[in-house]
Amino acid sequence: MNIDAAPRVVMLTITADQAGQRLDNFLITLLKGVPKSHIYRILRKGEVRVNKGRIQASYRLQEGDILRVPPVRQAEPTAAPVVHDRQLQELESRILYEDEQVIVIDKPAGMAVHGGSGLSFGVIEAFRQLRPQCQALELVHRLDRDTSGCLLLAKKRTPLKFLHELMREGKTTKEYLTLVKGQWRGDARKIEAALRKNTLQSGERMVRVDHAEGKAAATLFAPEAIFTRASLVRATLYTGRTHQIRVHAQHIGRPIAGDPKYGDDQFNKEMKGYGLKRLFLHAHRLGFHLPGIPKQIIVTAPLPADLQAVINNLEQGNGGL
Repeated sequence: MNIDAAPRVVMLTITADQAGQRLDNFLITLLKGVPKSHIYRILRKGEVRVNKGRIQASYRLQEGDILRVPPVRQAEPTAAPVVHDRQLQELESRILYEDEQVIVIDKPAGMAVHGGSGLSFGVIEAFRQLRPQCQALELVHRLDRDTSGCLLLAKKRTPLKFLHELMREGKTTKEYLTLVKGQWRGDARKIEAALRKNTLQSGERMVRVDHAEGKAAATLFAPEAIFTRASLVRATLYTGRTHQIRVHAQHIGRPIAGDPKYGDDQFNKEMKGYGLKRLFLHAHRLGFHLPGIPKQIIVTAPLPADLQAVINNLEQGNGGL
């Protein structure tokens, strides 16, 4: 739907790829530039209709539904950010897997998954430029800006919905490699500690363990290599809460190296002596199914050179570099 000098009623037939979305979310995407408050107002007033009837914002659209969208004046669309060729070439070289439904890339540390908060673009904007024929390209999940490794994008609405359902049911595999404080004791340890998001007065988002009001979260930590001052650990996610690995590691007294938000300042300073310059958290392995493909797809991103160098220094005891 584009801006029109004289806005008019638009009738849309919901396709299979569009089905399953909440009505309010569909309208927010469709009516770019229209304030959410106005979208909810026209829903409350019954100006939006599905199959000629009034409908709730939470209604999930079905294939074949006839959607009536009232006359709405949209803001002038802003130009899509232009990503430089060098950055596009780097991201293209980082594709680990691609078929007609999805793309998996080895996201570099320092790059956000999407633009915003002062960033003109992120991975998703770059890939929309790289794959302009994929009109429905979306992120399936997210990684923090400082986290590297496997990131999954869907080219179509159908695999996006399918993968979201798998993730909600815990039927995907997400394994990370991370460096934590101290020498790990014992074998693998499963942490089940509910997490709650809070926003500080400064606007910074923090996550805390909150067994009373938090959402269920579970992480399995298993040691890979143990050094004098730190341990390389494999973290497997059973749920996908914001900052889950970082907060669970802090909760058990094993904060992640280089973590400015949930880490240990002294430990972070010590790890700098081994060459660490960022958060040591890498999405190492991703396993998932796709519609029409019976075999599970497993993609692995090797530990990047900067983090591998830290491990090499720890093995050799080369601190204070």
